[in-house]
Amino acid sequence: MYNVRKINDKISWVGASDRRLSLFENVIPVPRGVSYNSYLLSDEKNVLIDTVDASVARQFVENLKFVLDGSMLDFVIVNHAEPDHCALLADIITMFPDAKIVCNQQTVRILSRFFDFDFANRSVLVADGDTLNFGEHTFKFFTAPMVHWPEVMVSYDENDKILFSADAFGTFGALGGNIFADELDFDRNWLDDARRYYANIVGKYGSQVQALLQKVNALEVDCICPLHGPIWRKNLSHYIDKYDKWSRYLPENDDVLIVYGSMYGNTESVVNYIAGGLAERGLKNIAVYDVSNTHVSYLVSEAFRCPKIVLAAPTYNAKIYTPMECFIADMLAHNLQNRRFAVIENGSWAPMSGKLIKDKLAEFKNCVVAAEVLTVKSSSIGNSQNEIDVFTDIIYKF
Repeated sequence: MYNVRKINDKISWVGASDRRLSLFENVIPVPRGVSYNSYLLSDEKNVLIDTVDASVARQFVENLKFVLDGSMLDFVIVNHAEPDHCALLADIITMFPDAKIVCNQQTVRILSRFFDFDFANRSVLVADGDTLNFGEHTFKFFTAPMVHWPEVMVSYDENDKILFSADAFGTFGALGGNIFADELDFDRNWLDDARRYYANIVGKYGSQVQALLQKVNALEVDCICPLHGPIWRKNLSHYIDKYDKWSRYLPENDDVLIVYGSMYGNTESVVNYIAGGLAERGLKNIAVYDVSNTHVSYLVSEAFRCPKIVLAAPTYNAKIYTPMECFIADMLAHNLQNRRFAVIENGSWAPMSGKLIKDKLAEFKNCVVAAEVLTVKSSSIGNSQNEIDVFTDIIYKF
């Protein structure tokens, strides 16, 4: 059974959702699944804009055949060569052997490593700023390298002012009939997944995202069609502003993030006391996470959201508690910047994690680390209440 929706009279969404997928890229949990968006322009030429992941092949083919209604496919635009958007490219060429592939030279090099058919005689190569006419619609192409692969480009429909944005402006989560953001309570139900998608998939490449935003801001865009998640046709500035903040590594609010590791509950007990003290001082929406029990993709997303980050961890084999060390490495790998950190360490005989954490944080760009480290000596019994209260004040005023 086909499942399509019209973007307008000439353009249809022909994608599909995978609700069985548990790990995106076999790394990142996606408890709400993910959508793979593909679009078909029905003009003098029929143009498919990206394909989908192999997991949703049957639904996608049924959608495509329904919209084509017996006509042939003339072009396939490849904005992004990653397999979750190109897995069915060979199948499409088998179904429509005369179809041409619109892509850039970098895409040809990457696709040639996945497929063994002849790209040279089938490709229509485009470069930054090039245009192609398909009848009533003219598309203009812009390169967007490292958002989030080097070959990425976006396609702009000059007639309908639609930006087909590849992985930019995407989000985790399967679509359930409502494919437009204005049909959903996006901020309540989708924003966290959108931020988590951005931080973990694109977050490292803030400067490249800024370069793309400059190109987008120079266009008149009435609709954004990403490869994952809802389509934006209203209030686009709301989501573009999020991308602008995230790609400049600016926090969204004044919330405090506390991430702790605790083997026997003693570090956790001190963290809970400090969180309560911060609440009594007037702070709201304090986010507290157990680093051992929370997937790092959620923690990285929260780090992109919050300006103040408290890291609390025991000393473990004379090193940083392993899950905390992984979290710090992931923040650094995703290029997190412009944050304020405070550090809590625990150690029964030779506490060292505080110094080691501060050494790691020194590698971060434009970040400030509180000079004082709160040392927990096994449990809070080893600390005076006043000592912990003073450190709570440091976090509050920092």
